[in-house]
Amino acid sequence: MQDLKEEIKSRLAVEDVVGQYVELKRAGRNLKGRSPWGVDKTPSFMVSPEKGIWHDFSANKGGDIFTFVMEVEGIGFKEALEKLAAQAGVDITKYRGGDPNIAKRKVRAKDALALATKYYQACLVRNKPVCEYVFYKRNLNRSTVSEFKIGYSPASGKALLEVLKKRGFKTSELNDAGLLNQYGGDMFRDRMMMPFIDTNGDVIGYTARILGKGEPKYLNTPETILFNKSRFIFGLYHAKESIRRSGYVVIVEGNMDVISSHQAGVKEAVATSGTAMTEQHLKILSNLTSDIRLAYDGDAAGVKATERAIMLAGDLGITLTVISNYHGAKDPDELIQKDPKLWQQAVEERVPAVDWLLGKYEENLNLRTAPGKKQYSDVALKLLSYVKDEVERASYEKKIAKKLDVDVEVLREKGDRLNKKLEQAAAHRYLKKPKTELKNDQLLKMENSLLALKIFGGITKTDIPFEIPEDDAKLTDLEFVFNSEHEGIKNPNYESEARELMKRYSTELNKQKIKDLTAKLDATDEESEEYEDLLRQIRDLQNPGF
Repeated sequence: MQDLKEEIKSRLAVEDVVGQYVELKRAGRNLKGRSPWGVDKTPSFMVSPEKGIWHDFSANKGGDIFTFVMEVEGIGFKEALEKLAAQAGVDITKYRGGDPNIAKRKVRAKDALALATKYYQACLVRNKPVCEYVFYKRNLNRSTVSEFKIGYSPASGKALLEVLKKRGFKTSELNDAGLLNQYGGDMFRDRMMMPFIDTNGDVIGYTARILGKGEPKYLNTPETILFNKSRFIFGLYHAKESIRRSGYVVIVEGNMDVISSHQAGVKEAVATSGTAMTEQHLKILSNLTSDIRLAYDGDAAGVKATERAIMLAGDLGITLTVISNYHGAKDPDELIQKDPKLWQQAVEERVPAVDWLLGKYEENLNLRTAPGKKQYSDVALKLLSYVKDEVERASYEKKIAKKLDVDVEVLREKGDRLNKKLEQAAAHRYLKKPKTELKNDQLLKMENSLLALKIFGGITKTDIPFEIPEDDAKLTDLEFVFNSEHEGIKNPNYESEARELMKRYSTELNKQKIKDLTAKLDATDEESEEYEDLLRQIRDLQNPGF
């Protein structure tokens, strides 16, 4: 890895990398500029070409080209390494022992998506009814449509497939790109196409809105060797410069909300496309700013999403606020259609997320009754358990106690009891769990191998029923597993390997289940109904299909 870093550094001058983001001027042997984070009143950003380092005295940050790209782009080391390697023309696989076949597949998938995007854009221009929908019904201007590379997928079942095959793309390559459905035809038909663009500016998938009647209203690219919904943030590529300058980010619910917001001048808007917010999403955004503003609906789903965001933000030192004054509109997009200035105003008039949630609880519960007060204190105390700052939590405790007309010490005692019950319940569940239920080493090894195939082998046809982990360390471990298990194998058939491994995994899992049930059977009264039920389950597992 060190050799790879040095090779990239030898090809890229620090002033050239930094100069893509900061206007630099000569200051003796060094270069000087304004902070890209917008926190200095006078130029305090220094670059030393001789030493290959930079330092921002106003933001108290510094390092080499890798740390700079990580900070300024809000990405991890791996992404920064890949970005700079591509810029320097260095082949990473030669250094990290990665599978060159996967690297080639990713390149071909990106090429297919780039061509598909241009094709969809051309289809939009040629279709008058679709243009009327995009430009008049959705009120998007040509600049926005071009910036977000918006297009249209024809209703024909194989229009894109035929175009790409003529350009030399194989079916397997189009599957890698997520462009084909399970029947081998075009994944997207008669839809407004909005590309997923990664932080390097490459298209890695799509969100597609149906133009007429039908379901689903929005169809997203499935997880592929390029697209991971737990990590991808829609609009971040377009928003990151504005986020750095203004010091905040706005998270909206829908991708159309993002596009409309950018057109309306609030270019800090992003969305977690097609999935709930994850810790990875928050970590990526927290690299850019600690001021995160949520623009969720005020319905039950919006309340739940805000609760989850507060829970995730607790350990990251993030300030969460909620944008709630939509002036009668149901979402940002509708408010923008009404008046873009009202949306800009709403973004500034945000309230702390905890205050907003407490207000929602108060709206939905009758605090004049004892049951209502109990329910309110239950949900409020659960919410406060995510507030890590002692002073902030104490302030909310006083506010809640006053609302309930009780002494703050009474509220704290209840909070302590609730926390104790939760801890005891968790401990009880752990203690009750028989040791035989713990997965054996062989099962865990198979699960890791299957996950590695799913993520880095791009498996799509074989059903591998495991969720892709969000933890960077776990993903790195899985990449190591994949590389070590497939090193030196020529022309590997990952689909076939996955199918065989799933069969062996199912057999081993079946044995483990029988072992677990047998252990329970030994501890169960022979005269009980449970004993008969356990016997039946064991027989069914021993004789599947009978």
